[in-house]
Amino acid sequence: MSLIEYSPIGTIRSPHTELSGMPIQPTAAEGIEGSVVMLPEYQDGLRDLDGFSHIILLYHLHKSQGYSLTVTPFLDTEERGLFATRAPKRPNPIGLSVVRLVSANENILHIKDVDILDGTPLLDIKPYVPAMRPHKHIRTGWLESVDAKRIQRQKSDNRFGKMKK
Repeated sequence: MSLIEYSPIGTIRSPHTELSGMPIQPTAAEGIEGSVVMLPEYQDGLRDLDGFSHIILLYHLHKSQGYSLTVTPFLDTEERGLFATRAPKRPNPIGLSVVRLVSANENILHIKDVDILDGTPLLDIKPYVPAMRPHKHIRTGWLESVDAKRIQRQKSDNRFGKMKK
């Protein structure tokens, strides 16, 4: 397979400066404010985005190094297959968050519910449209036994420190 390369289109700014202690999902980051600073050459692509209440941010997990194909996720004590988790240490360290869009001013997006490390390189933005995701029968695997309130309270720790490839 050939090499795939991406260049950041902007930077995500947030109050989260350390991996340890930050929310693990946007539902645990309710109300936390941040911003997306787009590179000027991509500013025109933000036109009409301010009509959406939520956006999907795709980003490079720039502090992630190495991975393991089995991990113990934040919400469990049992080892699981990496692709059955949302663990940050991955072969391709790509993150995804759905955040609230508060406003768009020139090349800066003001956002809320930010669970992303400050300085994270942004790869893409997509509008969140619930009608385009009409899944009626959703199963959540091993997470079905996890209390939803625990997801909102859980914070990151150091369990995903250095891992070998």
